[in-house]
Amino acid sequence: MPGLMRQLRGLGGCTTPIRLDGHRTDVHIGTGEILHHLTASDLPAGNLLVRCNNRRTTRCPACAVTYRRDTYQLITAGLHGGKGTPESVATHPRVFATFTAPSFGPVHNRPAKGRCRCGISHAADASELGTPLDPETYDYEAAVLWNAHASKIWARFSIYLRREVAKRAGLSQRAFKEHARVSFAKVAEYQRRGAIHFHAVIRLDGPDGGDSPPPAWATVELLADAIRAAAAADVPGPVVDGRAHTFAFGIQLDIRPIRAADFDGGTELTERAVAAYIAKYATKGAETATGTLDRPIKFLAELGRKSIPEHARRLIRTAWTLGARKDLEDLRLRAWAHMLGFRGHFSTKTRRYSTTLGALRQARAEWQRLQAAIARGDQAVPADQNYDDTTLVLAHWAFAGTGLTRGEEWLAASFANARGTEGEPT
Repeated sequence: MPGLMRQLRGLGGCTTPIRLDGHRTDVHIGTGEILHHLTASDLPAGNLLVRCNNRRTTRCPACAVTYRRDTYQLITAGLHGGKGTPESVATHPRVFATFTAPSFGPVHNRPAKGRCRCGISHAADASELGTPLDPETYDYEAAVLWNAHASKIWARFSIYLRREVAKRAGLSQRAFKEHARVSFAKVAEYQRRGAIHFHAVIRLDGPDGGDSPPPAWATVELLADAIRAAAAADVPGPVVDGRAHTFAFGIQLDIRPIRAADFDGGTELTERAVAAYIAKYATKGAETATGTLDRPIKFLAELGRKSIPEHARRLIRTAWTLGARKDLEDLRLRAWAHMLGFRGHFSTKTRRYSTTLGALRQARAEWQRLQAAIARGDQAVPADQNYDDTTLVLAHWAFAGTGLTRGEEWLAASFANARGTEGEPT
């Protein structure tokens, strides 16, 4: 029992861990001596249990919290330095931009002034918010195809953004690489109407990224002007039943400078507020905004057993219907119908923006191993020195299932989440 409790506590509250069968053997290369041998069947749970690392709050709250906090650290590092990023990035021109989808038909909303088009002042939690005023005229086909092309629209924007910055600096695209670099980190969010939009931190650096200062001509105003021009670029879409689709960002484009967290007042965003805002949406999917499903469906008939809003149901049905077309099979709309057609990554960044999620996870794992060694009374040796070039690790692990047994669930529910994932302010 104590061994099982230690194994479950190491999951840090993960409710759907991955179970692995297999073994690991550590061998000294010089002598051939077996330094350590681990077999899954010898573990208290009968398997090696590893965290699922699912980013969705609806799937695993504990892993979603860790993902959100890691995202917060990643964004923060690109704003004021740390985690291998120099503090000088805080002086680089940077903005927080929000890119929305175009209109597919009027929907119930809460305008800043006046009432909704339906004549009612909706409450903030009203279920009809985001749903069409007239579902029969709402362009569900374009809405689903927009989501399916959202990643391509962003990719086109990022290409045009570099061109627009170079144009305003009086440089060719080739020469621009020798003077400056555009770095960004973005997250995708679903609006209540089920359409994807993007929040992004966009920064102008020197040619080597955050490690080099931007040129003198690089300003926040120049960057914002280039973003507006690049956001107008469109992406050609498919032709469905004689109707040609073309996609571009909507006219509602919000660009705000990011100021340092050391100052108060004003209308501009702080680094801390931006990082917290992006991290919050990194763990939310379509199911949070629209009430749709958080996992794929194999048959359309499954919708009959699901309690979801009618608007989300129609979006899923539209994606499923379009997914049957041969000319749209590359969009894999049936596989991503539960995501209303969107199949891109929710959180992405350029290479030079800051650290990576993988690096943060590795650092946390090394810290936890070091704390465990100290608790056992072992000599505090850095994790990266535990195994040097004289040790060969032979391991083979195979998937054996997911989740916990009823008894394991009962024990795991009595634990507090493991420490070591702190970082985001409450």
